[in-house]
Amino acid sequence: MVEIYFDKLYRYSRDEEHCFVAIPVKKGELKNLSKVTVLQNGKPVPMQGKVTSYYDDGSVRYMFLRFMANLPANAKTTLNCDFDSSEVSIYEGMKVCEIEDGFNVDCDGLSFQLKHNSSNIFEQLSDGNKIYLAEQFEGPYLIDGKGSLYEMAIGKWSIVESGPICSAFTAKGVNRSKNNNVEFELKITAYAKKPWVEVSYRIINTTYEPLKVASLVFYIKDNINSKISNQLVNLDMETSLDSTGCGDKITDNSNAEGPIFYTRGVGELDSIQQKAPVCDVRTCVGNSNYKTEFSIGMNGQEVNRYIDDQYLLKEANEHFAEVVYGTFFTDRTDSNGGVCATIFQAHQNYPKAVKADKDGIALMLVPENIGNVVMQSGMSREQRFLLHFHSANEPLKEIDNRSLIYQMPDRPFISPKVFKEADVMLDVFPEKLNQEVEIALINKGDTHSRSFGMLNWGDAPDPGYTTQGRGNGEQVWTNNEYDFPHACALMYARTGIRRFLDYTFVACSHWMDVDVCHFSDDPLRIGGQWEHTNGHVKNGIMVCSHEWVEGLFDYYHLSGDERGFETAIGIGENVLKLLDTPMFAHTGEANARETGWALRTLTALYVETHDKKWVKKCDWIVENFKIWEQDYGHWLAPYTDNTTIRVGFMISVAVGSLMRYHRAFPNDEIKQMIIRAVDDLIENCLLDNGLFYYKELPSLNRLGNNTLLLEALAIAYELTGETKYLNPGIKTFNNSVKLQVGNVGGKKEIFEDAIISAGGGTKAFAQGFIPLITYYKAISDNNIEF
Repeated sequence: MVEIYFDKLYRYSRDEEHCFVAIPVKKGELKNLSKVTVLQNGKPVPMQGKVTSYYDDGSVRYMFLRFMANLPANAKTTLNCDFDSSEVSIYEGMKVCEIEDGFNVDCDGLSFQLKHNSSNIFEQLSDGNKIYLAEQFEGPYLIDGKGSLYEMAIGKWSIVESGPICSAFTAKGVNRSKNNNVEFELKITAYAKKPWVEVSYRIINTTYEPLKVASLVFYIKDNINSKISNQLVNLDMETSLDSTGCGDKITDNSNAEGPIFYTRGVGELDSIQQKAPVCDVRTCVGNSNYKTEFSIGMNGQEVNRYIDDQYLLKEANEHFAEVVYGTFFTDRTDSNGGVCATIFQAHQNYPKAVKADKDGIALMLVPENIGNVVMQSGMSREQRFLLHFHSANEPLKEIDNRSLIYQMPDRPFISPKVFKEADVMLDVFPEKLNQEVEIALINKGDTHSRSFGMLNWGDAPDPGYTTQGRGNGEQVWTNNEYDFPHACALMYARTGIRRFLDYTFVACSHWMDVDVCHFSDDPLRIGGQWEHTNGHVKNGIMVCSHEWVEGLFDYYHLSGDERGFETAIGIGENVLKLLDTPMFAHTGEANARETGWALRTLTALYVETHDKKWVKKCDWIVENFKIWEQDYGHWLAPYTDNTTIRVGFMISVAVGSLMRYHRAFPNDEIKQMIIRAVDDLIENCLLDNGLFYYKELPSLNRLGNNTLLLEALAIAYELTGETKYLNPGIKTFNNSVKLQVGNVGGKKEIFEDAIISAGGGTKAFAQGFIPLITYYKAISDNNIEF
């Protein structure tokens, strides 16, 4: 029995709330999910599950469970997962029927039809109050920087997930203009017993030139003859920034007569609803930082809000923005019912705008003449929004409540002990915890820069690379170097701290879209991950030392999103192609970092898939390391034309990658090679002051602070059981733990299409976490003082 914990979150109870959780399983313990059940108060709740990873013996390694829970107001609660339950849920609310030209979907309340080869997201939708026809759903329509309006053509729909409580459908499509075809992908996720669906729209620049997205707008019209534009009326009304971040401004509408009412918080909503009745069409937009600011129109009056860089620059916000910033929605309701559309993480992915008027609503994923979204060739970006269909008498405070919950859903978690005992990941679970170290690790994970902007959210520039001039005067983006999501996922598994899960989700969303090449005439780029560069991909290259997959697999297991798995496979294929290029034809001409990281990536792919095609190149890399050591005496890297030197952190990368391979394929020859490498590091790279040097040249022999060497020492201890390998790392470990890190947030500045807050890139935590935690575990388990 695995306990599933919910922290206290919302002041209102949530009945039959849709939730999900990933649970790792010990090898051989579970063959299938036929008797797996989630229980609340001893009774099974509606649930569906899927296996996201198997062991090589066919047993379940990870399972992803969706379920519906009754969550109490202002209180924690605990459910249980039974692997061998005598009673399972019999609820079969979601019904999906494939028809000749698409799918009929009945959500036990909401129902809709998807049609193949259509120009509308839905063919028809009914929420029990109103019936919406295909022509009422328009777009998202693309207008490019040259003013060209694209026609939208959706291809064939397919099911990516189906079960009694949730179903998801995807389709590829093309935006067509006279001169260009710009591809996109749609995903619609529907939930049993709920009057809402989530829509994901992912635009892909499948042209050879940069694509300026001048406008990208989705419309829901009141009727098929209604006309609604992407233009925003300038509203002469009282609005203000929440510059304190406290939401303390008080509004008074007792004498207001409209046609637009402005209020902050839910206190005045009941009285305003009386002044703006739905029988005359009520319009509303909502935007929150702390308390929601509502603009409510009577008689179908247009209301709108937009988010741009100047707005965000001046607004205070104290949240971890990966978890939540606020909400951003529009609603239109008449006497027959209404629909509310909420853009997920709109502030973080600015520019954004919403509007509602008598004719319908406009959801502006990119509003015209606001911001500057330019997608480089091969770049993609997903935007998500929730469509909440409701009755005419649904209170605005309940519409706001669901919109807020969409931005920050309940995220259950399980005990770190479950991850440790399942043995599905690196052992990052010290038996004895030192709270000073724990605090340091949390701070290191929290204090990276946040970069707002549709193409930037989920990434951060690296100050070091930028200062060095690697971006030709522009910001150099980290592009998930050293696998930041993997470090965050491991931190989440060992602590259960919710925001580290959200860090993983946000970073992977960016990674899968912006940091990977989706279109190119160069086959060595397709599916590959860009090395850190300016503009995310400008002047970018792909090299084996900067392509990772472990965080993407973590994301797949923890979110259930198949794109994580698919993206990891694509990166692996790219690594294989790169390893076949002339650069790697001769041993020693590519340093240990290049092939070391490739070995780590390919080994992870084999562990996940058991496909031996990944192993062939692994064996080739291992053999090259053997030859390299024989030819040079040790793993020395060519530097100047007449020197070969020791580079401690590069050698440590090789050690870490070989160890991952050794764990999958134990081999004494590899073990001895690793130990010799670590012995050489200690003998030649350790300075008298207890630190390691940076590189082995008089001009580079400065004090090193790279924590990767700590992982090498911990690995030598793991292989030998000899604590002598741990002592040389004490000074480096202490320096890193005591190193002062910045605060979360800080000054924000505008850089081209981004707002960048103070702080370093994500590289520091990504690079340092595994070395620190593995070394920390080793010295803690051996009672070594530090």
